[in-house]
Amino acid sequence: MRNIDDALATITEHWQPHRLASVNDYDVKVVKIQGEFVWHTHPDTDELFMVLSGELTIQLRDRDVTLGPDDVFVVPKGVQHCPKATAEVHALLFEPKGTVNTGDAGGEMTSQLHELA
Repeated sequence: MRNIDDALATITEHWQPHRLASVNDYDVKVVKIQGEFVWHTHPDTDELFMVLSGELTIQLRDRDVTLGPDDVFVVPKGVQHCPKATAEVHALLFEPKGTVNTGDAGGEMTSQLHELA
């Protein structure tokens, strides 16, 4: 059993996802978000964002999607997107195991998946 609030309390850096649990071939990740990420795509998988607290904007090339607490949004595979948050956001991500946070963009914001203690 894992508690989401306890897991979030251990995270000290933004944009560093931590595995909360695994379900079949998917990871459930908890992450703190603040600032703007990088534009990227995940060519082979959808990406689900669930906001726990704060306000997250998922920028898409044709529109912005703004999520608040308890909102869920799925970015379809191959769709270029860029998450951003003015203030800190706590979120859950659901992705296949091995999914890289920066997708096809790479770069300095690429993070290895962290394990919770």
